[in-house]
Amino acid sequence: MEFRLLGPVEVAGESGTLALGGTKIRTLLAALLLAPGRVIAMDRLVDLIWDDEPPPTARALIQTYISTLRRTIGDTGTDLIRTEAPGYLARVAEDSIDRNRFEQFVAQGRAAAADGRHREASNAFRAADTLWRGPALGGVRSRILATEAARLDEQRIAVVEARIAADLELGRTDELIGELTVLVGQHPTRSSLRGQLMLALYRAGRNADALSVFRHGREALIDELGIEPGVELTRLHEAILRSDPALLGPRPEPPMPPPAQPPPARPEPAVEPPFPVPRQLPPDAADFTGRADLVAELADVLTGGRQGPVVAALLGPGGVGKSALTVHVAHQVSSAYPDGQLHVDLRGTTNPASPAEVLGRFLRALQPNQSAIPDAADERMDAYRTLLSGRRMLIVLDDAENEQQVRPLLPGTDTCSVLLTSRNRLAGLAGAHLVELDMLSSAEATALLARIAGADRIEAAPDAVADIVASCGHLPLAVRVAGARLATRRQWTPRLLANRLTDERRRLDELAAGDQRIRASIELSFRGLELPAQTAIRRLGHLGLADFRSWVVAYALDVGIGVAEQVVEHLVDNHLVDYTFVDDTGQVRYRLHDLVRIYAREEADRNETRADLVASTARVVGGWAAVLDRLREHVVDNVHSGAIPLTTTAFTEIDPEVLGTALADPRGWLDIEQASLVTGVERAAELGLDELAVAVASVLCTSRYALNSVQDLWDRAHGVALAAARAAGNAPGEAVLLAELGQLRYEQDRFADARQHLTEAVERFRDLRDPRGEASALSALGMACRDHGYLPEAEHFLAQASAVCRKLADDRATGHCQRLIGSVQLERGNFSSADTALAEALAAYRRVGSARGEALTLRTIGLAYRARGRLADAEEAFTGALALFRQLEDANLIAFCLRGLAKTYVRMGRLDEAREPLETALATARAKRDSWAEAMVHRTMGELDLAAGRLDAAAKWLSSALDMFRAQDAALCCARTLRDIARLEQARGDETAAKAALTEAIETFRTYGSREYAELTASL
Repeated sequence: MEFRLLGPVEVAGESGTLALGGTKIRTLLAALLLAPGRVIAMDRLVDLIWDDEPPPTARALIQTYISTLRRTIGDTGTDLIRTEAPGYLARVAEDSIDRNRFEQFVAQGRAAAADGRHREASNAFRAADTLWRGPALGGVRSRILATEAARLDEQRIAVVEARIAADLELGRTDELIGELTVLVGQHPTRSSLRGQLMLALYRAGRNADALSVFRHGREALIDELGIEPGVELTRLHEAILRSDPALLGPRPEPPMPPPAQPPPARPEPAVEPPFPVPRQLPPDAADFTGRADLVAELADVLTGGRQGPVVAALLGPGGVGKSALTVHVAHQVSSAYPDGQLHVDLRGTTNPASPAEVLGRFLRALQPNQSAIPDAADERMDAYRTLLSGRRMLIVLDDAENEQQVRPLLPGTDTCSVLLTSRNRLAGLAGAHLVELDMLSSAEATALLARIAGADRIEAAPDAVADIVASCGHLPLAVRVAGARLATRRQWTPRLLANRLTDERRRLDELAAGDQRIRASIELSFRGLELPAQTAIRRLGHLGLADFRSWVVAYALDVGIGVAEQVVEHLVDNHLVDYTFVDDTGQVRYRLHDLVRIYAREEADRNETRADLVASTARVVGGWAAVLDRLREHVVDNVHSGAIPLTTTAFTEIDPEVLGTALADPRGWLDIEQASLVTGVERAAELGLDELAVAVASVLCTSRYALNSVQDLWDRAHGVALAAARAAGNAPGEAVLLAELGQLRYEQDRFADARQHLTEAVERFRDLRDPRGEASALSALGMACRDHGYLPEAEHFLAQASAVCRKLADDRATGHCQRLIGSVQLERGNFSSADTALAEALAAYRRVGSARGEALTLRTIGLAYRARGRLADAEEAFTGALALFRQLEDANLIAFCLRGLAKTYVRMGRLDEAREPLETALATARAKRDSWAEAMVHRTMGELDLAAGRLDAAAKWLSSALDMFRAQDAALCCARTLRDIARLEQARGDETAAKAALTEAIETFRTYGSREYAELTASL
């Protein structure tokens, strides 16, 4: 069992990496592994996992995580993760943790360096660095552990510096320049790396470049840190300026000299070599770009003097650049293999070459004058390995089909190495150094495009280039083809090509140049799939999901989840599906590369019947609808009159495991699935599955989590579902979505649009004789009128809604309507009527046990008390509401209540207490991009600063609030802000400005019939 902290936190067993689950389990495991053998107290673990905001059930959750962790590890889990008061400890072997092995290698390297054994030091430091797989403690979210992660990352870069220092002592100048250039770019203010690069350039005879590196470093230090370079870097700069011979250092050593041969007795210039030296490598790509880290890693693997035969395998999808990288690396290390290099295309994705065929070819290359080659494959393998014995050769095997094709071609001697590529993951190739080749970074893709199409054209259009690279999905072959298109069409601009690539229906056609075609590359992988996997990828392409779980494939194929997981793993092994991450529910998520998805959609359109696509989509979207139906009470905001029922649809029967995952964390499930749910609505609508589209869109719309305020997703889901309902004549679905679209526009502060949609919804529900839907739409319409200042209209619609709710004997809906009525009566100054309505709302909510409704009502009661000057009562009501909102863990409503409480503190003269809740409310509003809430906080901040005599600060807050309210056409809020501005101008002594602001405010209050008109005119 191996425990990994130097990169994503992982546990690796004999069968591979274990699926640990979400971030909290990884954080728990990391905390235990960072202190092996030591008990970590439960309270400490709570702090590590949740920072300052642990849930009430934190200790119980940790016990659950421990059980899950032990179960994941297997039979030894209980022995490795032990319970010891007052917490837990990890009892693992010291060398089973990669961090410990890293520290051992580092200690060996430092000891060797101190003794002047630079080759041993370099090898030890390299061994330490190869243990890293990315930033330390990946997948862990803990503010406390982030410090430890940063410390480990710092240790890694220090080890890299120490290894480079050893390599410089060995004279390995040329091979260090490229690596150091990349490192200095990543760490521009790290003087030690910059000094090493300057020294390497100087020793390579590139004095001007060395001085340029110093100049750029000085600029970076001044710009970022405001300091000059340190003493050591400055002295090195001065030594280079005077060409100090002491800087030249040792002469370069050969990367890997061949074994020493006894010298001949006397010089014989025409001696025949003891055996032929094949040089079969294809030419290196002149425009090879990027992959500097991988080139260095593979070169180290192939020349690092490791014991035993070295097999390095580059794995990845078609077009990711495996062959180009392999040839580039092979040329880089060719001098370390003086007895030659063999190369063969194994044709694994087309017409796989048999091992016997390849062995025959290799034997002819190794003994060109030998005519007799054994017929039997086993005899050819024996002869091949015999000929390789004692030779230092590199064998390059391109495009391997599987392990069975490769094994007979492996040498039997440790003097030879193998470098191979495959679209298959080759998990059964024992002892191989496996490298998963990913897409290019944005910088690498842009650099490749520039080398092919011309740097001048690329640098002149950065936005268009970014769009091209994104459309290519950072796939090297796609970028190369796009560059070739530009290079051969000088009249084309990058923007023209970017626009042509925008249309997904044409993208694969556009990405073709000569014999390089993205469609053909993907097709090679696709045709090698088993039939169920081909069907799965076609249907996944048609669904068009950003990412997915294995159950989606199960429903798409109408098979069990176990079978689906096998299909998905087959797709993963063939690099047509990628892992993305393990979510917080412990489920693995997968994705299709964009270009693969486009190809799969084309395949679906060509080879899937409409009936099959309809049935497949219905099962998948029906599965989501079934889960949402079960989660309805957890995710739907019934306070917002969300009592409109889902349309009656025969949902897919959901797998208990899938449902259990969703029920365990409804909010987390909805957060992760929201983009897929919207895409599912679009596909269902496209295929005429209007009831499913309406069912899913309806729950999304009424979700109290508001899709994390990603309201453009709301728009997409509702737009397509509404169009589908109308096209199908689905009047109930149309009514539901109109009501919810009105609610969406209300949430977006688009009140006029909200009133229009809600008015249409009321009419539809009345035509359908659906009183529950009618009441829901009426209450939403009343709320939209209230917030826009149309108070009589709001009272009218809310009274109608309340009457319907009473007939339905629906306490929850009645409470909602009465609370809104109370708020309208408060706005109009009818305090007695407001008290009656709010008392009825509170009683109704308490009858149904709605803590959320009770809290909202208490907040409105607090507003009513504050309006009458009963500030102590107001504080008590706000405090009670706040306690309930915190129990519900609703950040939006907590901020909503804090604003009201802070304003009460201002009225009470407790100004110091008002600042913190307002800052919290402001941060929440900005995080949620809630412009209405942000404007309200700005206005209250202005009132606070005005009360404190900070007039300039108050002016800024109030001016900002007024601008925001005017942008939202919120007339009453504008008037209230103008009233505050009038007070501000009076405090400044500008009576003219004060009178103008107050006059405008009073006119608005009169127009809208609000209580402020009577309050202000009574004193005039």
